[in-house]
Amino acid sequence: MAIGMLDIKRQIKSKQNTKQITKAMEMVAASKLKRAQTSAEAARPYTDKIKEVIASIASGGKSLKHPMLQSREIKKTGYLVITSDKGLAGGYNANILRKVMQTIRTNHKSSEEYSIFVVGRKGRDFFKKRNIALVEEVTGLSDSPAFADIKFIASAAVKKFEDGLYDELYLVYNQFINAISQVPVEKRLLPLEQVEGTSTVSNYEYEPSAEEVLKVLLPKYAETLIYSAILESKASEFGARMTAMGSATKNATKMIGDLTLVYNRARQAAITQEISEIVAGANSQS
Repeated sequence: MAIGMLDIKRQIKSKQNTKQITKAMEMVAASKLKRAQTSAEAARPYTDKIKEVIASIASGGKSLKHPMLQSREIKKTGYLVITSDKGLAGGYNANILRKVMQTIRTNHKSSEEYSIFVVGRKGRDFFKKRNIALVEEVTGLSDSPAFADIKFIASAAVKKFEDGLYDELYLVYNQFINAISQVPVEKRLLPLEQVEGTSTVSNYEYEPSAEEVLKVLLPKYAETLIYSAILESKASEFGARMTAMGSATKNATKMIGDLTLVYNRARQAAITQEISEIVAGANSQS
């Protein structure tokens, strides 16, 4: 019985240590979530302004012939998948990777029909284990990534579409709804048909010409959308981790309570047995 009680005490201590870790991780994730939300919100005005200028050119009766605005026959598709470098975030990575694989199995018959760009170590390892070739990858992003950190992969994805290496580009990432809800989404980034014909009241004068400005702005706009998705993914990651660690803390608390109850019952049974043995010994002497 004593050995059993010692085992229970060790288990209680282990669960208490785990609870301290998960509680600390929950608090850290909550702090990082607030900063990530602020960063995501701060990037929106820049994206909106670029879109406004592009829409202004479209509404001015210009003939937009840029490759990024023109649909073409779909022979090959690009996917830019955004995951995290670390785990312990519930279903954050599993949900997005499952969605990508379902899309690939549904829409493509062979690996020649798609290309994968990936952000995050979890996504990279997932695809490499399945022998799926990656065009480009980025890992080791900070908790508050700068545009320079992802410019290489964003530029590569956009440039390869412009060069005709694939005919459409999708962003696959976790859309941030709130701290406890993140939805895996698949959004078509290229071609940028949605900016055509958008009404705007702003008038601009362009140098050297509207067409030349458009050539510069369209790739930057697409790259900025990728960056915004990465910032939103970071907020989703911290929200998922905060929720997962909160659940782990609650589970640890429940397990500690259950083990404490078992320990107290075992201790009570041991004391009762000792008293019974003393009484039996005393009776045998009388």
